[in-house]
Amino acid sequence: MKVVSACLAGVPCRFDCQAKERAQIREWVEKGEAVAVCPEQMGGLSTPRPPSEIQNGRVVTNQGADVTAQFIAGADVALKVALENGATEAYLKSKSPSCGVGIIYDGSFSGKTVEGNGFFTEALLKAGIKVTAVD
Repeated sequence: MKVVSACLAGVPCRFDCQAKERAQIREWVEKGEAVAVCPEQMGGLSTPRPPSEIQNGRVVTNQGADVTAQFIAGADVALKVALENGATEAYLKSKSPSCGVGIIYDGSFSGKTVEGNGFFTEALLKAGIKVTAVD
């Protein structure tokens, strides 16, 4: 079983109400081979919502609001779903402050990236789940 970013499965749950659908990932969900999660929505954030990036270990919006608590809560709920479904691997949207794998936006809202992981990715890795980035 896999856990996947819901936006990759075609759900318009990104901050800008868009999806980043990948046909293979949508098919996995449709066949019951994967469960789709959006940690940001699961943490109580609305769609649409202001863009967020990680700055000094905190998640802030481009308007300066600290939404770290929602990102932590969402990562916890999404991890619980992954574990309850027996997920052993994850395919997550690259660069996201929730789902970024290895590279995330640098916190300047300029499109620049730095090494790092999103909050949900970190939770999955700590639980021993293999995580792969999907652009």
